[in-house]
Amino acid sequence: MTAALATGALTLTACGSRDDGKSDSGAGDTTTVVIGVDAPLTGDLSALGVGIHNSADLAAKQANSKKYVDGVTFKVEALDDQAQPSSGQTNASKFVADKDVLGAVGPLNSNVAESMQKVFADGNLVEVSPATTNPSLSQGQDWNGGTKKRPYASFFRTCTTDAVQGPFGAQYLYNKAKRKSVFVIDDKKTYGAGLAGTFKAEFAKLGGKIAGTEHINPDTKDFSAVVTKVKSSGADLVYYGGEYPAGGPLSKQLKSAGVDAPVAGGDALDSDEFIKLAGGKNDGDFATSVGLPIEKLDSAKEFISAYKKAGYKDPYETYGGYAYDSTWSVVEAVKKVVDGNDGKLPDDAREQVAKAMQDVSFDGVTGAVSFDKYGDTTNKQLTVYQVKSGLFTPVESGKFGG
Repeated sequence: MTAALATGALTLTACGSRDDGKSDSGAGDTTTVVIGVDAPLTGDLSALGVGIHNSADLAAKQANSKKYVDGVTFKVEALDDQAQPSSGQTNASKFVADKDVLGAVGPLNSNVAESMQKVFADGNLVEVSPATTNPSLSQGQDWNGGTKKRPYASFFRTCTTDAVQGPFGAQYLYNKAKRKSVFVIDDKKTYGAGLAGTFKAEFAKLGGKIAGTEHINPDTKDFSAVVTKVKSSGADLVYYGGEYPAGGPLSKQLKSAGVDAPVAGGDALDSDEFIKLAGGKNDGDFATSVGLPIEKLDSAKEFISAYKKAGYKDPYETYGGYAYDSTWSVVEAVKKVVDGNDGKLPDDAREQVAKAMQDVSFDGVTGAVSFDKYGDTTNKQLTVYQVKSGLFTPVESGKFGG
């Protein structure tokens, strides 16, 4: 699949190529608009990446079937970044080089997004991420020091950030789960270290004890050294800032060593893969995630039904609804530009679509979708999940401080 996608036809040469004859939408002469998708389609995080791609594909197909933008047919082209910043940057350059690409959805990883942002900005190509949660991407490196400054006006996201996710998790685990001593571990990546930092600060502020801190190399699946430190610390909670490919084995090794403390983390643990990698014996572990449980949202019923009907063999996973909404954001921005230009795309369509995104607002799969002055979603809802009987179960939803 990846080979076909990565070498697929990013071949249209004019901004808004004309298709002769009838398109899928049943219109006569139509303009093809390509929406690029960047995600890890292979590798350890491919479960999340494939869910993002499928959900974006579904959004484009539904826009076409509804003839949502008169005279426009949407097409998704996906590239595999393998969760690597260098690959993400290369993919961003490919999207920018194709004049038919008027928007990009992705990536999954915050460190990959860092490598792509300037490329997209220089190419006036709007980027809407369904999954990157590091605050610095939208508010600058000094976001926590009192100076928030948006680095790139072309960057948007439909998921909330770790500025609220980390503290939200800390409040629940300290106040509701009654955990008072935590050992904090992170993978030294942009997402993991940032999330662990915001969690640790709030946990300490609440009166919790930081029993220890440690960094790990997530590619090394033997965590015996840090397991020993956790066991001797006496912590009643282990917080991991990182992703499930390392988080699952870490949880498994902690429990095998007799550590009774549950593992908690952020949205990158919120996957069935985390439970599988933990050996299916990590009941009691926690993960926070962006938004409300999608299966419980009335706004998501049509998406869930359509996804199943479309026959995708892989689940939409944690970010499916957000990927759909990210893609639909691009559709809405294109519609704004077309409607404001006598029903056709202007010569500077890419730049106009990027500008139009700021004012996009609609009722999406995940709820009301709109963006603040930093390009961040205005939806600040979060949920805490706990593994119960081998499944992630929602135990608390709300907003940080709410």
